[in-house]
Amino acid sequence: MNDINFSLPKLIFTLANLSILPEIILILGLAAIILIDLSSKGKNTILLYKISMVAMSVSAVTLLCQWEFSIASEHFHTGDFGNIFRFFLLICSLLSVSSSVDYILCSKMALAEFLLFKLTAGLGGMVLSCANDLVTIYVSLEFLALSSCFLSGYTKRDMRSNEASMKFLLMSGASSSFLLYGFSSLYGPSGGQLQLDEIVDRIIPNQYASAIYISAAFIMAGTAFKLSLFPFHQWTPDVYEGSPTPVVAFFSVTSKVAAPASFTRLFGLIFPYLSNEWHIAVGLLATFSMILGNLIAVTQRSVKRMLAYPSISQIGYIMIGVLAADSGNGYASMITYTFIYILMNLGTFARITPFGLRTGTDNIRDYAGLYMKDPVLTFSPVLRSPSLGGMPPPSGFFGKLHLFWHGWKAGSYPSVPVALVTSVISIYYYLKIIKSMFTGKSGRSDTPITSRQNSLVSPSISISKNSLEIAMIIRALASTLSGIFIDPIIEITRNTFF
Repeated sequence: MNDINFSLPKLIFTLANLSILPEIILILGLAAIILIDLSSKGKNTILLYKISMVAMSVSAVTLLCQWEFSIASEHFHTGDFGNIFRFFLLICSLLSVSSSVDYILCSKMALAEFLLFKLTAGLGGMVLSCANDLVTIYVSLEFLALSSCFLSGYTKRDMRSNEASMKFLLMSGASSSFLLYGFSSLYGPSGGQLQLDEIVDRIIPNQYASAIYISAAFIMAGTAFKLSLFPFHQWTPDVYEGSPTPVVAFFSVTSKVAAPASFTRLFGLIFPYLSNEWHIAVGLLATFSMILGNLIAVTQRSVKRMLAYPSISQIGYIMIGVLAADSGNGYASMITYTFIYILMNLGTFARITPFGLRTGTDNIRDYAGLYMKDPVLTFSPVLRSPSLGGMPPPSGFFGKLHLFWHGWKAGSYPSVPVALVTSVISIYYYLKIIKSMFTGKSGRSDTPITSRQNSLVSPSISISKNSLEIAMIIRALASTLSGIFIDPIIEITRNTFF
């Protein structure tokens, strides 16, 4: 009995210091969802939703408790940088699942598989953010990509969803092949090493200069596909338009969290001798992404396609933060803006999801006169759309101000002016929707939008309007108030080197 009492605290201490404990909690949640779904034959859907939310919440609390410790292992390296991005991915998954459950239940789709794919994608992104060797990076990236591919084709009876899933699969496979070829070009010259720090120590730049340049080019191309950077962005609008709206919301934030974290770690650790070269290349890709994303978004008629092109420009803004890292602030500007972007973008999709489900459309013209039919649904974009465009006083303005200022100080002179001009352009198409909501006249019937449902929705199931409205209001306030508390957020994200 004394031995048990002695070993129990030791076991608890060992688990608390286990670097992958948050990921283990998610895996246990996934196993519980599968077992309960099999035993109840898909009937107890609300319990599955609660289990997923509890698993993600406990994982997030555990990660916060481990924040003070920097635990390293051979394949997995944590620290402030990795922990911040792991926490962001948990926030993305929590907010995304909470706003998706009504859509899935009303559309009569299986909830268990939906939760399984979403938690698996979040798990892959968390491992990717802290992966410390080439094999773990590749496997976790494929976890994220394949789960996202399955989610994009989740509405199997919708031809657009099937098309989006096929395009996503083909483009993801192509990008993975580029990335794998870049990794193989590092594996040989490093003497068969897989750990990032060992690769840097073993490679002799003068002796293997051509191999290093080839590897950097292929790795950049492979990660640019995942990031939707120009000119590797072609899949993004089609996949966004064809995928279910809650899935698009999940795509729009997880790719902006996991992929930049992995990109920063790879190029910051493996290619220190090519710092000037890859900074120039990333600056050019970011600049063209900002220009193309914002200019094409002006011409779009579908809301989801219109938000797909700004997501291309948003990753251009985030990459300015990657280039602006310095010894005093680390990646604070990039991390701060990423956090604000998560709140802004998920809040925007929380408004689009119920509208598309009730009306069966995502055309911008159908938002005309929305204020007269549903004022609460209008309240959310009024707060968030100006924030996405960078208008003061919402948080998006302060996030961009901090990001662009540090980018200018770091010497990103071509990119920052382009970012300022394209931000002004983006205000136009965000305000165009708001103007239509208040002043436009809808050609549809004047019946409330809550009474109209698309063909996927069962007439016997009504949308939980109160929960959706509460979620939209909370996210609107969070994305607005985070600008007021931006100084504490910046202070937390300082010194976030690996």
